[in-house]
Amino acid sequence: MPHTPEPARSRGPEEDLASRMSFLEHLVELRKRLLHSLAYIGVGLVVGLTVSDRAFGFLAEPMLKALRNAHVTDRLVYTSPIGPITLYITVGLYLGLVLALPFVLYQVWLFVAPGLYRHERSAVAWFIGSAMVLFLCGTAFGYYIMLPTSLKFLLSIQGPFTPMISINEYFDLSLIILIGLGLVFQLPILIFFLSLFGVVTPKFLWVNVRYAILIIAVVAAVVTPTTDALTMLIFMAPMIVLYFVGIGVSALVVRNKKNRSKEELARAAASQ
Repeated sequence: MPHTPEPARSRGPEEDLASRMSFLEHLVELRKRLLHSLAYIGVGLVVGLTVSDRAFGFLAEPMLKALRNAHVTDRLVYTSPIGPITLYITVGLYLGLVLALPFVLYQVWLFVAPGLYRHERSAVAWFIGSAMVLFLCGTAFGYYIMLPTSLKFLLSIQGPFTPMISINEYFDLSLIILIGLGLVFQLPILIFFLSLFGVVTPKFLWVNVRYAILIIAVVAAVVTPTTDALTMLIFMAPMIVLYFVGIGVSALVVRNKKNRSKEELARAAASQ
């Protein structure tokens, strides 16, 4: 029996939009999304600069609480006349970018979505949503658990000194911890892509779990701002949990790939 080629899958009106757009129309659409993104960033920066003093007050609370618990004056200092202005501008800029990020990602989504199939659009939406949720979980873990624990240990090593914490140095430390943990919490997303491209499998991740924990311990020892074992273990705990979550994500990816391959083989057999 002669082989009958499989009919091309219909994309539907909305899925075929990108193929009907000319190169110039793509550029116009890109320009539109960039302008909208810049507008959202501008609004975010204005809002961030407006509330930067209150935002830093919230960020400084773990430090002030640690100072009170150490029975010293709960005051932060600055060593340069322009220190407070520089701090508020920096906090406002970071806060503005964070506030604008969901809207910028939405503009990226609007630009790429017309050229994707329905299941691809679902995957991209899942990726963006999951990455944002995991980043927020990482920063929350850093603010409520990691930062207070680290500050408590650091202030316990006073000796014959009086701590005078600079606002700029504290902001740099807290930023490293919060953003660092936000990025660390992206581990399941990384495992998702590695599994999607066949670099790792659930079996590989499970068999090498001991080496993964060893690597996590080394990373925790390097990244943790203190030298005590308790803080390092607190840093390691979510990373280990995220690794096992990543194994589950990898299993789902492999299962979906196998199911898709079986469906393609069945369609190919049916067309002959």
